[in-house]
Amino acid sequence: MSSTISIRQATPEDLNTVGFLAQQIWPETYRDILSAGQLSYMLTLFYSPASLRKQMMEQGHMFLMAEEGEKPVGFASYSQTSTPGLFKLHKIYVLPGQQGKGLGRALLDFIREDIRSRGATRLQLNVNRHNPACRFYEKLGFRISGQEDIDIGATYFMNDYIMELTW
Repeated sequence: MSSTISIRQATPEDLNTVGFLAQQIWPETYRDILSAGQLSYMLTLFYSPASLRKQMMEQGHMFLMAEEGEKPVGFASYSQTSTPGLFKLHKIYVLPGQQGKGLGRALLDFIREDIRSRGATRLQLNVNRHNPACRFYEKLGFRISGQEDIDIGATYFMNDYIMELTW
C-alpha cells in the first residue's frame, strides 16, 4: 500500500463523499451481477444522503474514509450488533483504479483493531454470492457461515453469503 494512503473515521460532513464514491464504484463492481434497475434502486436505497445520515446518526454505523493524499479513494462502515462480541461490516469499497494495492486489507485491519478494543471476537458481513470479492474475504480469513436472500423491496432481492471472521 502506498505511504500516501491514510484511513480515518468519517464525519457527517463526509457522507456526501461516500455517496459520490459509491456512484463511481458500484456500476463497475455490480455491472455483471445486478440489473441496471436493481443497481440504481440499491444506490438510492443505501447511498442517498438521507439514508447515509440515518445509518451514521441513528443506526450507529461507524464510517471510515480512505484517502490518497487528500483525494478520497474508498470507504467502509461497520457497527456493533446486539450479540455480544459480534460486529457487522456493512460496506467496504475502493475505487476500481485503486484496487489490488492493499487498501481493502488496510481498511479491514483498521476495523479489526478498532473492534477488538471494543470487545469483538467476530466480524460478520454479507456479500453477493456472485461477487468476486468473496475470494478477497476468504484470503483474509473469512469463512462462509450461511446464505440468505433479503427482500429489499421493488421485487428485488440481495442474494448473499454470510461470511464471518473469528479470532
